[in-house]
Amino acid sequence: MPTTMTAGEAIVAALEANGVRTIFGLPGVQMYPLFDALYRRKQTIRTVASRHEQGCAYMAYGYAQSTGQPGIFTVVPGPGILNAGAALNTAWAANAPVLCITGEVATPFIGKRRGHLHEMPHQLATLRSFVKWAQRIQRPADVPAVINEAFRQMLTGRRGPVAVEIAWDVLASSEPVPDARPAEYDPPSPPDATAIAAAAKLLASANRPMIMVGSGAQHASSEVQALAGALDAPVTSFRGGRGIVSEDHPLGLSNYAASRMWPQVDVLLGIGSRLELPYMRWTKNYMQYNPMAEAPPQLIRIDIDPEEMQRLKPHVGVVGDSALATKSLLEAMQPVKSTAQQQAIANAKNLATKAIQKIQPMVSYLEVIRQVLPRDGFFVREVNQIGFASWYAFPVYEPRTYVTEAFSGTLGYGFPTALGVKVANPDKAVICCSSDGGFMFSPQELASAVQEKINLVTLVFNNNAFGNVLRDQQLAFDNRIMCAELHNPDFVKLAESFGVEAHRVHSPAELRPVLHNSFSAAGPVLIEVPISRGSEVSPWEFVNFKE
Repeated sequence: MPTTMTAGEAIVAALEANGVRTIFGLPGVQMYPLFDALYRRKQTIRTVASRHEQGCAYMAYGYAQSTGQPGIFTVVPGPGILNAGAALNTAWAANAPVLCITGEVATPFIGKRRGHLHEMPHQLATLRSFVKWAQRIQRPADVPAVINEAFRQMLTGRRGPVAVEIAWDVLASSEPVPDARPAEYDPPSPPDATAIAAAAKLLASANRPMIMVGSGAQHASSEVQALAGALDAPVTSFRGGRGIVSEDHPLGLSNYAASRMWPQVDVLLGIGSRLELPYMRWTKNYMQYNPMAEAPPQLIRIDIDPEEMQRLKPHVGVVGDSALATKSLLEAMQPVKSTAQQQAIANAKNLATKAIQKIQPMVSYLEVIRQVLPRDGFFVREVNQIGFASWYAFPVYEPRTYVTEAFSGTLGYGFPTALGVKVANPDKAVICCSSDGGFMFSPQELASAVQEKINLVTLVFNNNAFGNVLRDQQLAFDNRIMCAELHNPDFVKLAESFGVEAHRVHSPAELRPVLHNSFSAAGPVLIEVPISRGSEVSPWEFVNFKE
């Protein structure tokens, strides 16, 4: 039965109906009615405050990436949206379900260019250019339907970020609003039987198959492991699919170890993956690669997005949900021919482990982190030297525990994203491997961490440089260094000025006990790790395949 309420109250009711218990926000005049409604429902929805709109959005992104559930944030329109834009674009790159709720200028001023507070030309059109879906709420009574459609868009098909805007006069207005109900979702369609049969036939003929998984298969761990086990096939991933099959499982291996096996692969099965490694990095072709013309290997793709079959055409394309299609493929292959690759996998793992030891000091630090971090703990990488090395030198054991910025390459995303990961997983260990360059994008969120009592452990590897830029300028531009060498604060004193527990360590051995104790601290902990500028061994040798 309709109940008279403001649009702000209706939004909160719709969020509650869809299971939302946490929202990240930064208030402003256009959003006051929403924050007032959140205040009155603070027993059921926790509102986590940020000190910058980008922080709000990245926290929501971390929440979504680590749980698979929607991450929700709210900011003011105009500058608030632009500040949050990098995080929304990162969510788009990572297919993360993130919902942005924002305002608009008063209804009579929309599109009039009168210079109303926070006015932005074509805000809705701008949002639609880099999120999956965006809509404006026209009146309070429309709130339940629009919010439910936002959830449906986020969570069906190829997942992604969405946005809802509402004029500030509408947000404060009242009228009878239909009862809030959870969004309804159509079940995924079964994969095409003909495509499954063709994939099964091709895979059955393989002598050296390989499975490569991406973020689209995060929910299909058991199905992927069952198929891999039946085939005795190696399973690997670049970023988003790490942990779907544990890298200490006999069939799970790092992407560098997988690159050692790549020349012998005769059938590649990609599941929920763009297949960047084999068809961009390992082939040295960042433009357009045609697997159809270059086989072997023969390529099978399983992906929920039909457009993916045109972006990278496979020999057999199966459009469908990763879990459902993988299960159907295994059933269609019975009985399955084992390819007996476990010894080859073990050999590739051993070779990789020995080879990467040269990437120092980063591999030694990653080894300590892996030993101290629980199996189900979360590792949030940053766009830095240790982050690049972690692609292959940090074993991942469970789905969603390795959080990245996907192909967006968003420097500075790590620290605020990790805060959102910890908020979503308060009982699990979370570590952010940041750096001086990336951390300084959002040091103000130390205040949020203290205020919200978020026990995130953040490592700041400090080489007083944008390390990758510095190396590129030294090697490719005859040592013409421009804007790559940095002047930094004392990170320990900076953290302590916010009330954050802080430490400085100078070696992996020093890090171990400090890190162990930090996970049980009452609040946030920052650990600075000084590194001599330019001393790191380049991590790139083991990212791009070399014969």
